[in-house]
Amino acid sequence: MLRLSPLPYPLGMRIRIVDAFTDRPFAGNPAGVLLLGADGFPSDGWLQQVAAELNLSETAFAHPLPPGEDADWALRWFTPATEVRLCGHATLATAHVLRTTGQAHGTVRFRTKAGVLAAAADGDGTITLDFPAAPLTEEPAPDGLAAALGAEPLTVRDTGPDCGDLLVELADESAVRSLAPDFRALATLSRRGVIATAAAEEGRGYDFVSRGFFPAVGIDEDPVTGSAHTALAPFWSARLGRDALTAFQASARGGLVATRLRGDRVELTGSAVTVVDGELHAVP
Repeated sequence: MLRLSPLPYPLGMRIRIVDAFTDRPFAGNPAGVLLLGADGFPSDGWLQQVAAELNLSETAFAHPLPPGEDADWALRWFTPATEVRLCGHATLATAHVLRTTGQAHGTVRFRTKAGVLAAAADGDGTITLDFPAAPLTEEPAPDGLAAALGAEPLTVRDTGPDCGDLLVELADESAVRSLAPDFRALATLSRRGVIATAAAEEGRGYDFVSRGFFPAVGIDEDPVTGSAHTALAPFWSARLGRDALTAFQASARGGLVATRLRGDRVELTGSAVTVVDGELHAVP
């Protein structure tokens, strides 16, 4: 049971919900964050049950590593249905919790299934994630993609093993914003999800727009998908001829992601806000 409670938390485990890639509550992408003790991760079944209970796009679980390891914390992410290899917004949310509770300063390194990822606290209160750039491979549109999306793709790219998405370029921003996909059909077309994107309209204040659909892992539409920008950043940097770009994910909640391409790495910068700080009584 999740219950708001005054400090301290003598009976359960501290759990938070953080809105990521936004500077105000009830926008961006909410993530659950549960910091565990040094003993390590509980059973996968328990982690999955907690994520299903919160029913957010992802819930992050982290525990500290001993000094001398290749990272400071071990980190895993679960959707309501399954574990994923890479997640941006829940990493940003975890770094935000570590920073605001004084458990990490400067740059924190996370050991994950996608390798060691870094998150650096910036002087303006934002956090910059250092992620591997997704390898993009152009391929023909799968049969049924246009019908499932409700729009005709201009180009399609596979985003590699960590993301497992299809990156689908559409004609314009209006086409991205007006999508009403057939989620059941989309779930059969990629390992994880489908990212629809287009160049921004003039005067928007951002360079490109996207939406992310992940019904194959239990998320029909993700509000702001950090990991998707490891593919979007190199795609649009090549198109626009600039390493530093501003992205807007046009979900109902919406969120801004500042991207910077650095060789085979992508920096993703955003803000985060804690909106729930409570106690989980169903401890392992």
